[in-house]
Amino acid sequence: MNYQQERQEFKWPQKDKFNFAVDIMDQHAIERPNTAALHWLGVDGSEQIISYQKMAERSKQAANVLLDAGVKRGDLVILVVSKLPAWWELVLACLRIGAVVSPGTVSLSARDLDYRIKTAKASTLIVQGNLLNKLVHGDEVESCNVKIAVGDSFENWVHYDTEVDSASSRHTPVETDADEDAICYFTSGTTGYPKMTIHTHASSGVGHEVTGKFWLNLSAGDLIWCITDTGWAKIGYSALFGPWSVGATVFIPEEPVFNPQQALDLLQQYPINVFCAPPTVYRLLVQQDLSTLEIPKLREVVSAGEPLNAEVIDFWKANTGLSIREGYGQTETVIICASFPGEEVRPGSMGQPSPGFDLDVVDDDGEVVEAGLEGNIAIRVKPNRPLGLFKEYRHNPEKTSEAFKGDWYYTGDRAYKDDDGYFWFVSRSDDVIISSGYRIGPFEVESAIQEHPAVLENAVVSSPDDVRGEVVKAFVILAPNYEPGDNLIKELQGHVKTLTAPFKYPRKIEFVTELPKTISGKIRRIELREKEWKK
Repeated sequence: MNYQQERQEFKWPQKDKFNFAVDIMDQHAIERPNTAALHWLGVDGSEQIISYQKMAERSKQAANVLLDAGVKRGDLVILVVSKLPAWWELVLACLRIGAVVSPGTVSLSARDLDYRIKTAKASTLIVQGNLLNKLVHGDEVESCNVKIAVGDSFENWVHYDTEVDSASSRHTPVETDADEDAICYFTSGTTGYPKMTIHTHASSGVGHEVTGKFWLNLSAGDLIWCITDTGWAKIGYSALFGPWSVGATVFIPEEPVFNPQQALDLLQQYPINVFCAPPTVYRLLVQQDLSTLEIPKLREVVSAGEPLNAEVIDFWKANTGLSIREGYGQTETVIICASFPGEEVRPGSMGQPSPGFDLDVVDDDGEVVEAGLEGNIAIRVKPNRPLGLFKEYRHNPEKTSEAFKGDWYYTGDRAYKDDDGYFWFVSRSDDVIISSGYRIGPFEVESAIQEHPAVLENAVVSSPDDVRGEVVKAFVILAPNYEPGDNLIKELQGHVKTLTAPFKYPRKIEFVTELPKTISGKIRRIELREKEWKK
C-alpha cells in the first residue's frame, strides 16, 4: 500500500443504515460462496472449514434460535463461549436481530459474570456448557430472561447445538441504524470496576475495514491467524470484523493453552499469510529454535496490546526475514496508529496515524505539543468524528465526558512524536496493567485481596517481567496476628483466583508496613509503580 496516498485520500463512508451480518457477510456469501470464512481446528484433532455461504446460513439459523428463545432487538446478550465456531455464528446472529452482544472471556469468575449481568442489565446469557457449574452460582444469573448453553446441555437452559441444527436458515433481519448499539465490550477497571464500551454497527463493522485493509494488509482469500481470546475487543480487530470486511479467512486453533513450539508448527503446516499476536507470544517464540523455520506463505507479522522490545523485533527479522509491525488501538477504537506496510519499521515506535484518524499529541488543554515533547495521545473528533470510535461508556455519562474534552477524545495514554510523525509510547495515564495482552485494572484485584482476613490494606501496580512484559504486583499491609511468608503469598494468590478471572492474580506480593498516600489519604500507585520500574 501507498500509506501517504491512502491517508490523504481516505474518506469514511456515510451510512444511515448498516448491518455487518447483512451488508458484508451476506454479500460475501453471494460473491464468494465457497471461500472459507473460518478454518477451525479442534483440540481433538477435528477440523472444520466453513465457507462464507455456510457461515451466513448458520448465523441465520442462530438468529432464529435467539428469536424463538425470546431475544429481542435492543436486548443485551452476554456471550461467554471459547474459540468454537458457535461464537462467530452467535455474534453475527445478534447483529442480525439488532441485539447488543457483549463478549466475555471464559476466564470470568461467577462474581465477574454477576457484575456484568447487573451493570449491563443483561436480558440474555449464553454460556459454554462446561463452564456453567463454575459461573452460575451468582444471584444475577436468574435475572436473565433467556439462558442458552453451548456444547454441553444444562437443565432448564436452551441447548443451542440442538436448536440451531434444526432451525430454519430463512431469516429476515432487522434494518439497523448505522449508529445503533451493536457491541458492548467491558474495559479493565482502573479506579473502579470495568466500564461498558459501546460500539455501533458502523464503528465496529465499517470502522474495522481500516484494521483489515490497511494494518493487517489482508485481501480476499488470505488466511489470518490472530492469537486472542473471544472475550476481548482484539478478536473484533483481527478475527472477525477486520478480516471479514475484506473477505479473508480466519484461522482458529482451539488450543486452551498457548504452546510456542506448537504455534511454530502450525505456521509451517498451514498456509497462513498474516500472523497477529501480543508481544508475550513473540517473546516466547524467539526463545525457540528458529534456524529451520520455513514459513514461505507468511507475508505480514503484526503485534499489538503493548510495546514490543526492539531486541525481539530484530531477532525475529534476522531469523525469518519478516519485520514485526506494531499497531495501537483500544477497546474504544479500531486500529488508530501503526507501522503500515511499505513504511519504515522503527523498532519501539507505535508507527503513524491510521487513515481516517486525525491523531496527535496534545497537552491537558487540547493544544498540540511540539515534536519530541510528551503529551496525551488524542483523536480529533470535531468538526468530524471518525467512524471507528466507540459511542459511549454505557450508563456512565461522567466517564464519557471525561474522555471527550473539547475537540478531542483522550485515549488515556501518553506519547511523543518525532519529526517524521512517528509516535513513541511513553506511559499510560491510568493505572491499568497489561500482562500478556490482558488488560487488568488494579481496583478489582485490590478488592479481591482486601476480602482476605490477613489483609489490612493493599495496593496493586504493574511490575516488569521479561516474558509477559508486566505482571500484577500487590503491596500488602497485614492485619494484626498475621506473619508474612511464602505460604501466605500462595494463599493470597489462590484467594484472588477464586474471586476474579485467574489471569488477574498477583504474581508478585510484597509485604509492607505502610503505603504512600496523598494528603487526602489516596494511595499513590504511581509512586509504587515507579519504584518497581526503576529497579
